[in-house]
Amino acid sequence: MFYYLLKYLLLGPVLRLLFRPRTEGLEHIPEDGAAIVAGNHLSFSDHFLMPVVLRRRITFLAKQEYFTGPGVKGRLTAAFFRSAGQIPVDRSGKEAGQAAIREGLGVLAKGELLGIYPEGTRSHDGRLYKGKVGVAVMALKAGVPVIPCAMVGTFEIQPPGQVVPKIKRVTVRFGEPLDFSRYAGMEDDRTILRAVTDEIMYRILALSGQEYVDDYAAKAKEAGHAAEQRKFPRFRH
Repeated sequence: MFYYLLKYLLLGPVLRLLFRPRTEGLEHIPEDGAAIVAGNHLSFSDHFLMPVVLRRRITFLAKQEYFTGPGVKGRLTAAFFRSAGQIPVDRSGKEAGQAAIREGLGVLAKGELLGIYPEGTRSHDGRLYKGKVGVAVMALKAGVPVIPCAMVGTFEIQPPGQVVPKIKRVTVRFGEPLDFSRYAGMEDDRTILRAVTDEIMYRILALSGQEYVDDYAAKAKEAGHAAEQRKFPRFRH
């Protein structure tokens, strides 16, 4: 109930007015039935701008930090995400990844749309990074199509660290559904999972026009931070 209140009365109209999102390929979203929408992740705004343009409800696997923040702001953020039907995901280890897959499969089992960012985290520099195979596991286990999605312009309006987004038009672009039924029953084959994930990322890349990096975003981000620390070490007294 609160999801539709946000979308049609509270938040949605404001987002449409401010960012005037262009939508391309909306016809590729099925009118009913389960499907995964797999997109690039450039900005905190992605969580809101994609659902605004969809006719159907979509549930995202959201990082657990959105639900565990301290103070009044943290409680308000957690309440907002829970009310909007988003699912907290702990990203800190293999078991956490299995829990995320179980949650995602639960959404798909109800015939709903599941939103997922295969990179696992926001891009820190606007480039597209290597996808994690969880999206392939869910697609094969649930036997559902994967619809690639590209958010274009959201990095420019709200890059990581920027609280208030710039007012600028963005584009949400959907590609043709990807059918992986030929791999049914092969969700334990790492080679197949990698191939499926890479195909999904290639389609996202074709839609977004980003530069691609064959490395995980979190790893690249950590390497960047380490390089900065070596370049500007803290002085000890």
